[in-house]
Amino acid sequence: MIFKALYTAQTDLKGWGVFTDSAIDINTIIEISPVVILTSSEKELIDQTILYNYIFDWDQGNACMALGLVPVYNHAVPSNCEYFQDYENNTILIKTVRDIEANEELTINYNGDYDNDKKVWFELSP
Repeated sequence: MIFKALYTAQTDLKGWGVFTDSAIDINTIIEISPVVILTSSEKELIDQTILYNYIFDWDQGNACMALGLVPVYNHAVPSNCEYFQDYENNTILIKTVRDIEANEELTINYNGDYDNDKKVWFELSP
């Protein structure tokens, strides 16, 4: 399920991003996407490719590649959306954490919680 107002577009600094063409209320589920589960050994292989930047940690030391728009949401602190991993159904859910304006970019915090200010891997690089 992908919220009907969402679209992707190039951003000035971050490549692709997810945007909305209409306002969205707080606590709205905007996407539920299936995931492809990767074993820890498959994750080691993916870590050697550009896809490393698009996978999520999963349970029991595994990783996953989310389908849909999930891999295209850019990182922000604080973000205006939050993601939730549903291990039972092998899906990732994206939900707004505040009201969103039309044409605003939708972001997630790659650390999980929308306001977690721990640096992520690309912020640690020189």
